[in-house]
Amino acid sequence: MAVAPYDFIIVGGGTAGCVLANRLSADGRHRVLMLEAGPRDRSLWIHLPIGYAKTMFHKTLNWGFYTEPEPTMGDRRIYWPRGRTLGGSSSINGLIFVRGQREDYDHWAALGNDGWSWKDVLPYFIRSEHNTKGAGPAHGSEGPLWCSDIGRRHELIEAIIAGAGELGVPRTDDFNTGDQEGAGYYQLFTRNGRRCSTAIAYLRPARGRRNLHVETDAHATGLILEGRRVVGVRYRRGGRMREARAGAEVILAAGALQSPQILMLSGIGPEEELKRHGIPVAHALPGVGANLQDHLQIRLLYRVAKPITTNDDLRSLWSKARIAVQWLLTRSGPLAVGINQGGLFTRVMPGPGTPDVQFHFATLSADMAGGAPHPWSGCTFSVCQLRPESRGSVTLRSADPFAAPVMRANYLATETDRRCTVEGIKFARRLAATGPLRDLLTEEVKPGADTEGDDALLAFARAWGATIFHPSGTCRMGTDPLAVTDARLRVHGVGGLRVVDCSIMPTLVSGNTSAPVVMIAEKASDMILSDARAGSRPIPAAAPGSGTFSDAAREGSPA
Repeated sequence: MAVAPYDFIIVGGGTAGCVLANRLSADGRHRVLMLEAGPRDRSLWIHLPIGYAKTMFHKTLNWGFYTEPEPTMGDRRIYWPRGRTLGGSSSINGLIFVRGQREDYDHWAALGNDGWSWKDVLPYFIRSEHNTKGAGPAHGSEGPLWCSDIGRRHELIEAIIAGAGELGVPRTDDFNTGDQEGAGYYQLFTRNGRRCSTAIAYLRPARGRRNLHVETDAHATGLILEGRRVVGVRYRRGGRMREARAGAEVILAAGALQSPQILMLSGIGPEEELKRHGIPVAHALPGVGANLQDHLQIRLLYRVAKPITTNDDLRSLWSKARIAVQWLLTRSGPLAVGINQGGLFTRVMPGPGTPDVQFHFATLSADMAGGAPHPWSGCTFSVCQLRPESRGSVTLRSADPFAAPVMRANYLATETDRRCTVEGIKFARRLAATGPLRDLLTEEVKPGADTEGDDALLAFARAWGATIFHPSGTCRMGTDPLAVTDARLRVHGVGGLRVVDCSIMPTLVSGNTSAPVVMIAEKASDMILSDARAGSRPIPAAAPGSGTFSDAAREGSPA
């Protein structure tokens, strides 16, 4: 048998893929290929934190997906940006460093995923980070991924924090100890006023390694199977179809929307869905593409009494020049901190428990995230329910690998989700009415003072709610019949294949997903290298109740 040119092939050069590329190639023993559908991360707007607005709708750097018309959201198709460049969404996101709550990970472990409790994952969070707070029980200072404090306090954010205190929410200087409750400044994935994506933090230091090969503009179209094992990847690059072979493993790191799409295109997924598109069933795995979860953000817009907002900084050529010079000389100011500076985690639903809503406070207002700033001093209170019960799905539009998948979010499908969303909006209004903010916020522009009552607030949420960019869960790990991977992230019933990205989350974490995905990739790299050292190549058992390989798929010799 011919020797495969690579040991590991990573499909997706995004948030997780860049971490894996670094860690799997670090000791020089393994030949690693990483395939990224988008281009290199050369755009200035990627590296300038405030450039988030410029990449939000970028035709090349962003996949620019839309959901199907959402019946629960007034039949609107909701825009879902996803990164399409080295670093993936870590190259275009809002930079927020949030891990989630310890209970999120303890819940994963309680579902049968051994090794994923808070105490198990905390060392990987710590290993990943270079935190400007310094090393400590909850943080690291020697990792590649910079997590920086916002150096300069802002009058508006200070007023918000003080107002939160009037409502019983304490000030905090760290949302990432496992206990989130509080109001304060976010830390950002920045280094010296520039974005610190995983392409910068992990991939750039590894690019000179002779055993690491990175191909950009390389769109994966499917997996190559021999019997019950994945042995390679088909992809298009430079207008030509190509194949690459892996002697050890193929690792899908294409994200919660495209990892399940690639599985289904390869004949691994729900049997009826595959047959509907004329795709031969290699392995019937009903959970692929199910369990889709996302955070729905509701944005309240306010006029501000003073010209202290980012709207003001971007209003004139003179003010733009001033903040540009500030960034060039000191790597500070509005260009260095992006949009959302302040955060708040609290509980709005009755009964015991941990915070169930998160706020992002932006010193800017626009009609939509990434939109043009308003011509007046403004700010945004964005609130989301942290642990939605609603579940959606990712399915195929066709057997064409270049067609976008079909995404159905199914937001606000449960009473708990509806109630929590309404209560979150009401909390935002109570916060805006506190003493420190009462005179600073002169008008609620949206939803507006005339929007009163729970029914009207819910209608507002349906009409204006949008993603906060955290789709997850579509290849979830577990032991139940709808699980797609086991606790070592190996696809049930298929050899030589893992999934390492947001899709493996059984339940969505309580907060932004970038840091958790880095942790997942750090932990996965240890598992992958450990199995490689042990020579472990058995085919993982199928999940209880899941399908088996068809006779057609059994043709050929298992590796």
